[in-house]
Amino acid sequence: MSVASVTSRLSALQFEFREELIAIADWWLANTIDREHGGFFGEVSENNLPVKDASKGIILNARILWFFSEAAVSLGSIDSKATECRHAAKRAYDYIVNYFFDDEHGGVYWELDSLGNPINTKKQVYAQAFTIYALTAYYHLTQDEQALAYALNCFELLESKTIDRQCEGYLEAFTRSWGVMDDLRLSEKDLNFPKSQNTHLHVLEAYTTLNKVHPTEKISAALRYNIELFDKYIIDKKTSHLRMFMDHDWKDHSPGFTYGHDIEASWLIAKALESLGDTDYTQALMPELVKIADVTLKEGVGAHGHVIDAYDFASKTYLPDIVWWVQAEALVGFLFAYSESGEQKYCSAAENIWEFIKRYQIDKEHGEWFWSASVNGPQVPPYYKVGFWKCPYHNGRAMMEGINYLAKIL
Repeated sequence: MSVASVTSRLSALQFEFREELIAIADWWLANTIDREHGGFFGEVSENNLPVKDASKGIILNARILWFFSEAAVSLGSIDSKATECRHAAKRAYDYIVNYFFDDEHGGVYWELDSLGNPINTKKQVYAQAFTIYALTAYYHLTQDEQALAYALNCFELLESKTIDRQCEGYLEAFTRSWGVMDDLRLSEKDLNFPKSQNTHLHVLEAYTTLNKVHPTEKISAALRYNIELFDKYIIDKKTSHLRMFMDHDWKDHSPGFTYGHDIEASWLIAKALESLGDTDYTQALMPELVKIADVTLKEGVGAHGHVIDAYDFASKTYLPDIVWWVQAEALVGFLFAYSESGEQKYCSAAENIWEFIKRYQIDKEHGEWFWSASVNGPQVPPYYKVGFWKCPYHNGRAMMEGINYLAKIL
């Protein structure tokens, strides 16, 4: 294939990603704003109907803040759309600051009722990390020093209260006053272990961005520490999979492989290395990150070009669900591997996933993306378009990162 035809094809992809980013932003602007109680609805059905009494989780709200902040930057040349995104980001920021922050003990609550009253006050480390990530994006957009101060307060809390000083790493969850608690799980489907790759991955993600916009010696050291945790404990160098759940001593208790988290980690760790700026460490670790993407390509791609959710050790089967966020992360991960290696197989894998997303994942009637694609039967629950875990973060980020990787490749 000629250079001109490759350039034309990738430029067309870039245009499609931009159009879909605008479509995602438009849908969230039109369907999610809670004008009665402030902020955004905690749930919107698959048919775009708000569930007005649904609770409001910090993960949804932090990811909304992150998305609109980053979309406003990404769409900067489209003045009216960028302005709408900026206003939505301000709305999300005000709601988080006014309702989710715990003024007495610091950090953010896990869940509020529809009126904004705390109903679950635990301090999940994953949630604090996403709050840092979102506040940092808002600071990058606005240069609002208060937003940076809130992000730095959360950073200091994580560094002072959540690290396992004996065995290293970040513990999963704490009580409102940062005490020990028994149920550490992020969700009902997670195992109850004190350390997980998922929490560590998003602490890494938050520190990557914080170090990029506000580098200090302490933040850079914390970012390096997080990268080293993946290098030493979480990446299984024999299989090029990530270990999912671990005990205090880092013994692996993973129930299987999770391909979405694997390939998401490949490009997020690469971005962390870029933020850190250590050339030698980047050169040493980058081949392993590309190998993670390669193993996902070899093991985790289904018959329709999509990426499989997970492989279960107990049943020795691949789980059939085709989940929206896995496709979004795989799209970015394969573009990362292509940009790093130049191997066409990764570009083809990304293009195949994008074709799958357009055909099966995007709801052409009601907008946004389905929770799960119905290639192999009906959708799996939950069916909602917006909910505790359904946000514009994965698909919106995939469009923005896709644009950035294609610009680098082109």
